[in-house]
Amino acid sequence: MAEPSGSDNRPAVSVVEFTDPIVAGQDFELIAQDAVQLQSNPLLVRRVVVRLGDATVAFHSTNLRVRTRTAAHEGLIAYVNFGPQATGTVNGLPVHPGMLLAIEPGAQVRFVTNDGWESIAFLLRPEYVAAHLSARQRSEEFRMPRGLETLHADAATVQGLFDWGKRLVDAAAVEPAPFNDSADRRAAAQVELVETLLAALRETADRPPDRGELAKQEQSRIVKIAEDYSLAHVGERLYVSDLCRVTAVSERALEYAFKATLGLAPVAYLARLRLHRVRNALQTPTRSTKTVSAIALDWGFWHFGEFSRAYKACFGELPSETLRRHRA
Repeated sequence: MAEPSGSDNRPAVSVVEFTDPIVAGQDFELIAQDAVQLQSNPLLVRRVVVRLGDATVAFHSTNLRVRTRTAAHEGLIAYVNFGPQATGTVNGLPVHPGMLLAIEPGAQVRFVTNDGWESIAFLLRPEYVAAHLSARQRSEEFRMPRGLETLHADAATVQGLFDWGKRLVDAAAVEPAPFNDSADRRAAAQVELVETLLAALRETADRPPDRGELAKQEQSRIVKIAEDYSLAHVGERLYVSDLCRVTAVSERALEYAFKATLGLAPVAYLARLRLHRVRNALQTPTRSTKTVSAIALDWGFWHFGEFSRAYKACFGELPSETLRRHRA
């Protein structure tokens, strides 16, 4: 559970930029994130977090196609909306300006982001929202989300909520001191956040997916099953036929699901996923005594020359350079 600002050493405002997808989930106490870079170009992700106490606003932007598995930590509900130029998918559904996600604590959501992606997550403790509304005799306005709910409204309503969050994070990024130093400033922003969010939620509805969206959701589900199976059997030689068996689809359907969801063929994506796991292991202190070859073998790479070339193409450096830099 997230602690109110001031209960630990974290400032109310943090601004970070990173170029390595491995660090996406590091030093972020509110959201668990596992990221895989889907394009072999220099990555730049920007994150601005404004911790208000019982509520937090988190802004993300990226310049490349990236797959993330994301979940708010237990005790936090999340509402997520997107910038007007954002394109990508959430659990296979195309992102659009009128979409607002409501996510229960711990529920995992799979995002695929494209160049120009911007999103804002509003993370709240449900007991704070309930107390806020109870004090105003408006308890009926709030209900807990169940799993992932994709809510829809007119684009202007949801854009207004995004604009409010963007103004807050921009102001905090430029001048963090008023938020870091003033509990009253954070408390006032927190109340405004809840009221702005509730006003937007009143205009939304949970629209069932149409046939085309159901097909995209199914493709995303196929990819998740194949990905989970691959990670659970990293020490084995996996073939496309194994993935077809576990997903119960034909090779053609498997190929189409991966390309439609991630833009990569199954073998190419799962190799890239394992490369990211190798990079994480090379940067993990408890694994620093292992050699590159041993870690590569742990993740199913038996041809070290091909592995090194693929690693450099993905991350711009040799695995030995990653390990050497970490040990230094």
